[in-house]
Amino acid sequence: MSHVIAIPAAAAVPVAGQSGATFPVHRIYCVGRNYVEHAKEMGFTGREPPFFFMKPAGAVLPVAEGETGRMPYPSLTKDLHHEVELVVALGSGGKNIAAADAERHIWGYAVGLDMTRRDLQGEAKKLGRPWDTGKSFDHSAPIGPIHRAAECKVGAETTIALEVNGTLRQHSTIGKLIWDIGEIIEHLSAAWELQPGDLIFTGTPEGVAAVVRGDVLKASVVGVGSLQVELV
Repeated sequence: MSHVIAIPAAAAVPVAGQSGATFPVHRIYCVGRNYVEHAKEMGFTGREPPFFFMKPAGAVLPVAEGETGRMPYPSLTKDLHHEVELVVALGSGGKNIAAADAERHIWGYAVGLDMTRRDLQGEAKKLGRPWDTGKSFDHSAPIGPIHRAAECKVGAETTIALEVNGTLRQHSTIGKLIWDIGEIIEHLSAAWELQPGDLIFTGTPEGVAAVVRGDVLKASVVGVGSLQVELV
């Protein structure tokens, strides 16, 4: 078989502790409003059924361990927001995976940012249109190295946080997820056949806010790692 154009480079994320090793990205799934307090600040309450949106694999902005990634401030927006998230990387997939069996499909974890053009997302919501322009733009998914699951400690008390220029903006624990990781995988796999290489951004806690060029964002999940990005 011959291709009429060059095959684009595959999106991939560095693997922690393995020089030169990368995790190839298949799809990026994101869970909306999955922390109670964040749901409240967005005008919602309660344990509503989970919903999802997607970003293209090429939206990842991989940042190596100990480095500061440089994210271009995106076009068309005057209200770019940060959303720190625990990212789940799948090593195997399937359909209709039970929550109790979900852990065996997890290859590793990482720290990610779901960057959002909030003004464009808000406009889309008002018009009943998809969120793609607000959520799925280039470099909208900065992500740190993926750590093997066996090397991570992720539980209810695991702290997730984000600082902007040294000031704490977001802080919570994984136990405050409305839908936990197993439940997320169960719901996702009922709608799609999950594949090795899929990334799941599991949701963000309260405290989302705007950032501007020159801001330095430091995201962390205790027991997983950290991620630092400068807006340029």
